[in-house]
Amino acid sequence: MPNYLLLLAALALPLAAPAQPAPHPLGLRDLAQLRDVADPNLAPDGAWVAYTVSRVDTAADKRDTDVWMARTDGSQNLRVTTSPAGESKPRFSPDGKYLSFVSGRGEADGGNAQLWLLPRAGGEAEKVTKLKGSVSDYVWSPDGQRLVLVTKDADPDSLTAAQKAQRKTAPVIVINRFQFKEDVDGYLNSQRQHLYLFDVATRRLSKLTSGPYDEYLPAWSPDGKQLVFSSKRGPDPDRHDNYDLLLVDAQPGAQPRPLLSTDVPESAPNYRSRPAWSPDGRRIAFVQGGPKEQLVYALHQLMVVDVAGGPARPLTAGLDRNTTQPQWAPDGKSVYFLLEDDRAESLMRVPAGGGKLEKVLAGPRQVAAFDVSGRGPVVVLTSQPQQPAEVFALGKKEELRPLSKQNDAWRRTVALGAVEPMQAKSKDGTLVSGFVVRPVGYQAGRKYPTLLRIHGGPVSQFGYGFSFEWQYFAANGYAVVVANPRGSSGRGLEYSKAIYADWGNKDTDDVLAVVDYAVAQGLADPDRLGVGGWSYGGIMTDQVIARDQRFKAAVSGASIANVLAGYGTDQYIRDYETELGTPWKNPDVYMRVSYPFFHADKIKTPTLFMCGEKDFNVPLLNTEQLYQALQSLRVPTELVIYPGQFHGFTTPSYIKDRYARYLAWYDKYLQPKQSPTGAAASSGK
Repeated sequence: MPNYLLLLAALALPLAAPAQPAPHPLGLRDLAQLRDVADPNLAPDGAWVAYTVSRVDTAADKRDTDVWMARTDGSQNLRVTTSPAGESKPRFSPDGKYLSFVSGRGEADGGNAQLWLLPRAGGEAEKVTKLKGSVSDYVWSPDGQRLVLVTKDADPDSLTAAQKAQRKTAPVIVINRFQFKEDVDGYLNSQRQHLYLFDVATRRLSKLTSGPYDEYLPAWSPDGKQLVFSSKRGPDPDRHDNYDLLLVDAQPGAQPRPLLSTDVPESAPNYRSRPAWSPDGRRIAFVQGGPKEQLVYALHQLMVVDVAGGPARPLTAGLDRNTTQPQWAPDGKSVYFLLEDDRAESLMRVPAGGGKLEKVLAGPRQVAAFDVSGRGPVVVLTSQPQQPAEVFALGKKEELRPLSKQNDAWRRTVALGAVEPMQAKSKDGTLVSGFVVRPVGYQAGRKYPTLLRIHGGPVSQFGYGFSFEWQYFAANGYAVVVANPRGSSGRGLEYSKAIYADWGNKDTDDVLAVVDYAVAQGLADPDRLGVGGWSYGGIMTDQVIARDQRFKAAVSGASIANVLAGYGTDQYIRDYETELGTPWKNPDVYMRVSYPFFHADKIKTPTLFMCGEKDFNVPLLNTEQLYQALQSLRVPTELVIYPGQFHGFTTPSYIKDRYARYLAWYDKYLQPKQSPTGAAASSGK
């Protein structure tokens, strides 16, 4: 055969695919490669979905969030923005002309995020607002000609650059509000958050609402003439949590009027649920809370109210579970929403008049967000224990078509531990749901050092989603057990409020039950048990080690052991006075929930304490108190304070350092024969 024919024959042979390296156990260097996908928003024609991707910029030591777009048929996936200042809240204009977002581009330190418009026909993005405060929320009008913005008014106590240059010392802080501090915002002054109207053609901005109130979650009527929003009203809104729905004409100078004025909250900001107008403009679907005495334990119910007036009606009557994020179907015949159930979060649909619930996307997963348009598929943001959150198009029979695909390559490089759902019986027979995470490379019959990790809240739940933390410990030889003890959501009102004014009692029994389960299954080594958590998870860690001495290591993050010290020093003044009463009237209640501090001499577990320096949610002083008590008792302890961090950390190097210290502390007491891992942050372990 001629040489050139031999060459052609060789070229026709299929090339062997390059060998893929074997997946490696998850390490801290993988944390920087993991991408957080969020906030899907469909284009009016249903052909595209915009979403955000957040990743670590190691050089700048911060997270950078960019806007991406994907075709809903799965054929294209494009990065839209690249600014290091970051972009968020991508939204298509209803006329399809613009893709809008908010960004701190060009602002000092990336602060004061402004509204930007990117022409879809081509061209550069344009900053169209120059507000002194950040745009925290916005919504397009149905005709695409206006937007409503939510932003804080200018700080009346702020100084101009010239004034700052003349002063040698900072001005004094004057406080006169009932709730006078909040995490991230710090000390609160008279600043309030209001609604503004922005005209796209003229680029003019006009103020719509004013007064000593904060407004949230605006939504346009289908004809663009009115807005509904949520706000606390009354002579002193700081003293209650009763959010009401109000209507206002979309014209400067218009006066808001109550749509619903009840004694329970409607569309409170923490419900993650904007009120939604029906396509015919006659009804509004929203999420309603419970009586003020139930506080955060109350159920969030899906409701509907006629715009013309009348009482609200439940769409999910008798459903003992939380609902969020209502969206009307384009034909107005049903309402989509998210349903929180035992460890799962599902996309559901209910007829507009109430009735039988239909599962749209359910099963062992967490659906965090979704969007529906009149054309194209429903899109969902969903995750599972082995799959970080991604955007998918939803087909028939719950078939998912991948759209974002941001972590597909990353996922192929790492070995993950098996995550198995389980239930255990608590001391009084109550069934407690949770998960067991087996170590990477698990060998049947072998007992492993085991970590009990406890979630914050307390009203939240561990679910069927991806957890880097669980997998990081599993990659380093640990079994992990987690539970949703009483106080958690997902199991109904009675289960959630079972710890009302009785923290650390039944919920301690519940988390210990899953540890007993792991020991009985032959997985957990009873002589090598650790415990830890953040926020209420840290509070529960303190409770556990004060009531049970079997744990050889503990990590208590942003916790409080002496609740008397929390009164007036954190942001929960309304919760304290409603649930526990005032300390001078109910000292016995405060003492009861402060069991770890007043029984610190029962604690023998070596404990690592951690907190952010600027945390106003669970302030540092609360962590310092139990640390000092255990130091006085000569219990091995360490206190790590992260400069400039709030309750939720934002600096990537500190987040990485925190994981490394978790592991080093557990290794020191649970795997003493192994080499120390104190350098894990720098080595990438």
